[in-house]
Amino acid sequence: MSDVPLLEVRNLETYYGPIMALRGVSLAVHHGQIVAVLGANGAGKTTLMRTISGVLEPEKGQVVLEGEEVTAREPDEIVRRKVVHVPEGREIFPLMSVRENLLMGAFTRSDRDGIAADMDMVCGYFPALAERLDQEAGTLSGGQQQMLAIGRGLMARPRLMLLDEPSLGLSPILVKEIFAILRRLNAEQAVTMLIVEQNARTALDVADYGYVLELGRIVMDGPAERLRASKDIQEFYLGMKDESPRGRRRWKARKTWR
Repeated sequence: MSDVPLLEVRNLETYYGPIMALRGVSLAVHHGQIVAVLGANGAGKTTLMRTISGVLEPEKGQVVLEGEEVTAREPDEIVRRKVVHVPEGREIFPLMSVRENLLMGAFTRSDRDGIAADMDMVCGYFPALAERLDQEAGTLSGGQQQMLAIGRGLMARPRLMLLDEPSLGLSPILVKEIFAILRRLNAEQAVTMLIVEQNARTALDVADYGYVLELGRIVMDGPAERLRASKDIQEFYLGMKDESPRGRRRWKARKTWR
């Protein structure tokens, strides 16, 4: 694993209108890692992803790729640097076919043979898409649409995938299937991943390292196994509430603070 992070975020402050959504956020993602960012609705997770991918411009701070600052570069330039954002809600093109959606992911490329090979690769990971290449994307199930959004991102041959709530709205069985595929892609295709998730258990099961984002701030970080063992994570994100008097006091204090 390289000493220079593939991605560094340094003291980001990003606003939505008058509201500061990110408050001095810093994190790092090294080559080959899966890094999870955990947090509830409104924590700033989607703002973080949009700032990294160039959709939003921060008021302060830096986004750095392999030592080069790319803060506020245009989204297409970020994609050309092999960083792909799979957004919350999938944002596929519903009236286009599955095949056409996948080809949209390769819009920065001109290597026809490579594109065809990557189409076969995506279909190998997602057989449900292979069976529906000529079907309108809007007619797919929610799980199939999430597979399509990931597959479209893979068509850019990313070094880094930014995945925003990939479990959103999916059944537990589909969540398990999609995260198993993400783990395979990391191992077999050397795709580094930054995943933001409310589903802490699932995210920490695949991640190497994790950050906890609350109200726009990083409040905890560490190796995934250490976060899984943390009583705070167990209580507030995994639903394993400590019913001892001390645990109830901590729970009450946390709810009041939030």
